[in-house]
Amino acid sequence: MADPIVAVLAFDTISPFHLSVPCLVFGTDRTPLGLPRFDLRICAIETGPVHTDAGLTVAAPYGLDGFEEADIVIVPSWTDLEAPVPAALVEALQRAHRNGALIVGLCLGTFAIAAAGLLAGRRAATHWAYADRLQALHPDITVDAEVLYIDNGDIVTSAGVAAGLDCCLHIVRGRYGAEAALRLARHIVLSPHRQGGQAQFIERPVAKTASTDRFTQALDTVRASLGEAHSLDRVADAAGLTRRTFTRRFQNSIGTSFGDWLTDQRVELAQRLLEATDKSMDVVAFEAGFGSATSLRQHFAARIRTSPAQYRREFSKGVSLA
Repeated sequence: MADPIVAVLAFDTISPFHLSVPCLVFGTDRTPLGLPRFDLRICAIETGPVHTDAGLTVAAPYGLDGFEEADIVIVPSWTDLEAPVPAALVEALQRAHRNGALIVGLCLGTFAIAAAGLLAGRRAATHWAYADRLQALHPDITVDAEVLYIDNGDIVTSAGVAAGLDCCLHIVRGRYGAEAALRLARHIVLSPHRQGGQAQFIERPVAKTASTDRFTQALDTVRASLGEAHSLDRVADAAGLTRRTFTRRFQNSIGTSFGDWLTDQRVELAQRLLEATDKSMDVVAFEAGFGSATSLRQHFAARIRTSPAQYRREFSKGVSLA
């Protein structure tokens, strides 16, 4: 079976940092680790050298014809937000979309995809500092300035650089399962998974304190015992904080509510159990902390947009990741 083709757009003045995001996830052969391999292609509007804003020159061996056979097309950023997007790029994006490619806009790359008319009537994400401009240019789009990334099924858009990494891991996760995404995240030393609905702009503690350590330890305890009940009050008490202070610190540190985070952790554990074991749905639900198979199915459908049974069929241990 041929490796999936991932076409990444490069252009003059692109930041090498933005270009490196999809290259880091999709451009290295990690098959010795049991991870999938991708055929990464750097494409430009015209083939040849691309001059980055850091003074580096990048070879783009493919033109926009590199989009033609691609399974995934990624626009990792964009340049002049007010200037018209070249017609050739608009047509190439539209054609790739019609051909069934997953279209991905990372950070300001959402602007190019919006200019191609592919986001009309949909939700989209971009860097929070440019969300108002995207909304003004494309009032037919619902721009969400708060989230890390938005998956519309055939089009995925994300916020800034770190969120772009989360988005690319999300794509790997959706196509190859939670275990593959987790192993990839470990190899490139990234957070295993952040849900797209988490906040872009969150506060980070400046220095460790005793209460910060207890806060982290309390969350580690929850992760290690997801099958047990974890009330907000009990976890706050374990962190040495009042309910109100814990809630505020959690929102500022993690970017979501404790309840949503706990559900996300349980769904991820259920995914791993479905992939790696043949345990019954009732047992998976119990060990992941959902209590019943019905509750598992409801939360799975809400977050993964499929059923646990279908997920197991696609990503069970008998399925090759290559």
